[in-house]
Amino acid sequence: MPNILDIRRRIRSVINTRQITKAMKVVSAAKLRRAQDRALAARPYAQMLTNVLKSLVARAEIYDPETGEPKHPLLAARPEQNLLLIVVTGDKGLAGGFNANINKAALRFLQSKEGKNIDIETIGRKGRDFLRRRYSAAKVQTRSLANLDEFEIEKASEERSAAIQIVGEHIGILGKVEFAQAGALAESVIERYTREEIDAVYVVFNEFKSVIAQRLIVEQILPIETIGKQSVRLSEEMTEEEKKKAKEAAISAGVGLRQTPADEVAEKFATAQVDYLYEQPPEELFRALLPKYVSIQIFRALLESIAAEHAARMTAMDSATNNATDMIDSLTLVMNRARQAKITKEIIEIVSGAAAM
Repeated sequence: MPNILDIRRRIRSVINTRQITKAMKVVSAAKLRRAQDRALAARPYAQMLTNVLKSLVARAEIYDPETGEPKHPLLAARPEQNLLLIVVTGDKGLAGGFNANINKAALRFLQSKEGKNIDIETIGRKGRDFLRRRYSAAKVQTRSLANLDEFEIEKASEERSAAIQIVGEHIGILGKVEFAQAGALAESVIERYTREEIDAVYVVFNEFKSVIAQRLIVEQILPIETIGKQSVRLSEEMTEEEKKKAKEAAISAGVGLRQTPADEVAEKFATAQVDYLYEQPPEELFRALLPKYVSIQIFRALLESIAAEHAARMTAMDSATNNATDMIDSLTLVMNRARQAKITKEIIEIVSGAAAM
């Protein structure tokens, strides 16, 4: 029979752990609300920009009438040999399988592109640490277009140390992500794509719609195939059990499960039939707005990944709190049985001693 004192110590330890997990759940729920509001508030702007670009496509000649080639370099599709993969994970753990699932999806994508040269940009400490153990980091030199001829842009001639290598790390930016950070990353990606150093750009992240509507996707952002339509290459939906746990955690934390008014406004922007009047030529506006469209795509991936991480951590801490409660009940039952057995033993000893006298 276990010692009653040891059982009591373990119960106190589990109670302290439960207090920590419960506090972390409340904190994650509060951060989730703010992250969800930011992600949804950015959608009307993105939808309006998409509408303007769709209108410009209808009015501007974006393809050469003679050759059929796109006039903008971000629309040019090339055979994929040199790729860039942006992996968006979290900086912290204790979020269930959130980071592990993203890393596994990145590995599956890398395996599907076997034989190609792939550069990896990691956003988040967990993805960086995971991929560092498997692939080497390359020394990236910043190259300028100032010394290149306008019509004879050469490809980067740096020798690769391996077919798959890490070329960039971004740690600590997800705590308070800004559009300027996403814009800087998009600018570097666009510059490399324009110089034809890379032939395609993919981003793997957890897409957030609501607490119970999330999916892990690998999305192609360059070249742009269809404006306003996601080019999803890999997708993994939440299981019914995960949805059930997320729903229970959201209800207990007071987090809404349905779409917010901001999301409904974004949908109205997406379906509005508006005839725009342009001051500048449509071709000029299209060339200026298309890079901003890429920046919005990366910014959206960061915002939705942050919201999905807080939702995953809230669900994980809710499950941990429930498990701690079950363990406390189980240990209390064991302690009561041990105490009852001890009392019974003492009574039997007293009765036996009295009978012997």
